[in-house]
Amino acid sequence: MTNFDKTNRNKVKRVPDRGHYDRETLYKILDAGYLCHLGFAIDGQPFVIPTSYGRNGDKIYVHGATTSRMLKALQTNLPVCLTVTHLDGLVLARSVFHHSMNYRSAMVFGTATLVAESEKLDALKLITEHIIKGRWEESRKPNAKELKATSVLALNIEEASSKIRTGPPSDEKEDYSLPIWAGVLPISQVYQPAIPDPQGDPELPFPSSVNQQY
Repeated sequence: MTNFDKTNRNKVKRVPDRGHYDRETLYKILDAGYLCHLGFAIDGQPFVIPTSYGRNGDKIYVHGATTSRMLKALQTNLPVCLTVTHLDGLVLARSVFHHSMNYRSAMVFGTATLVAESEKLDALKLITEHIIKGRWEESRKPNAKELKATSVLALNIEEASSKIRTGPPSDEKEDYSLPIWAGVLPISQVYQPAIPDPQGDPELPFPSSVNQQY
């Protein structure tokens, strides 16, 4: 199946023509991000936690300390909402009412399960490689103590949708004649020059995982 079914949870209701339900669009938005926000509720209190992640098919992995409240709570089959958003530009209209933003966003619904110890190392590699490709092979692998202190959860994508806005402002017809500048201020995320750890060997060259980002 290439598309997710529209449901009461994932259906885009505000400006529905911006909604997308195909896996290709969803995967591109998820894979282009570094930080997701996990939303869940405990005893009626909502929490939204930012965290890194990695994806393999319809499964998203997150990790943290075994003592983490988030990871402990999510192991109890709580419903989870995971979001990733990219801000691509500020849309400056002639009227304040029609100011907006160009963006790509993904919203995922599902439940999380604890990853088995036999799968934990592979999941951590996936998360590390999502952050920066090639870094896993350049770094020391987790030891037994570190693995014991780390939990990894897998969130199966049960329902999902994407929402995208592109293009110029949409002003009222009568406002287009106003002598007010309108347009889009594009925004992009770029790497700045890498800063070596001051406690490291200053003679060490930048690794390939860093060099390939430029």
